[in-house]
Amino acid sequence: MDSYSIKTLDELKEFLYRAMQLEHATIPPYLTALYSIKPGVNQDATQILRVIVVEEMLHLTIAANILNAIGGKPDLVRPDFVASYPAALPDGETDFKVGIQAFGREALATFLKIERPAQRPEHLVGKGLMYRKTPADITALASHPRHEDLHFYSIGEFYSAIAEGIKYLEAEAHGAGTTIFTGDRSRQITSEYYYSGGGELFPVTDLKSAQEAIELIIEQGEGDGGGIYDDDHELAHYYRFEELVKGRYYQKGDQPGQPTGPHLQVDWEGAYPIKENLKVKDILEGSELREAAIAFNTRYGEFLQLLTRAYNGQPNLLLEAVPMMFEFRNMILELIRNPLPGHPGKNGSPTYEIPGGIKQPVITRQAEVNA
Repeated sequence: MDSYSIKTLDELKEFLYRAMQLEHATIPPYLTALYSIKPGVNQDATQILRVIVVEEMLHLTIAANILNAIGGKPDLVRPDFVASYPAALPDGETDFKVGIQAFGREALATFLKIERPAQRPEHLVGKGLMYRKTPADITALASHPRHEDLHFYSIGEFYSAIAEGIKYLEAEAHGAGTTIFTGDRSRQITSEYYYSGGGELFPVTDLKSAQEAIELIIEQGEGDGGGIYDDDHELAHYYRFEELVKGRYYQKGDQPGQPTGPHLQVDWEGAYPIKENLKVKDILEGSELREAAIAFNTRYGEFLQLLTRAYNGQPNLLLEAVPMMFEFRNMILELIRNPLPGHPGKNGSPTYEIPGGIKQPVITRQAEVNA
């Protein structure tokens, strides 16, 4: 193993925490783009984004399952969990920025970079991690936990490091007559607690199920073995987004980059002109828009609390998480449909700046009914 490989269980737990952080980091950009679309237009884009948001939640939950399986504790209320946008993701030898913006050509270009299949070119094979300095105010996703300036070539490579770390540590444990899979099995989230159009949630209890879980995440994003579908014959995220860019659906037998199915219509101007990567401090103090932004951030913090509780022994709460996520629609619309004072031609936007210290239990609708 090279000097940057995963060698300890604590290291593996931190990698898996970062995997959860990475999977979550795609949800705010996708969710904002989804609700920035104006009524009556871009129905195809709306459906594609809605499905992908739900599947990103699935990936987040799979990562939590793996972390729970090795005795870790998923914590979505750690101060550093939510990325500060724009955040940096690996793009081969460089990084690219993923931010909060309206649906449009620029957003789709970013989404394709997030999901794209990535393989090192020949001259970089075996060269180790990519060194680049990340500014202190930028969240660097998929970097090495012990070496913040060392980045994996791609998200797929980041997950491969996790898979290799699990394999290595389990082999060491097996040699000593033990196992790394010591987590409480009652914390595993299965499909009965989650609904999704593609992919199955299964308990992670051993090396085989852990490797299958990682494969599912990678395949749903970039496809299986260079193809356009995942192992469940569902179109991978990258190619769903590519359908929008190319204005045509993929159909059975198509090759990557060459969809031959029916045309689909995309209105690239059919979204509200929100200000990219807005911060609360940019909104006029005392304004209704600022209050709405703060209210959304508080509610989003409660959503993360709910997920943390679901992943730590109350899996039934996950049944409320996806509906709660889509309840954000009205709060987001209140922001993106209103002009932003001092910024002509721009509207408000959610900022995803989660208030610190929000630790009180979330009172869910079901809990209220039970009370």
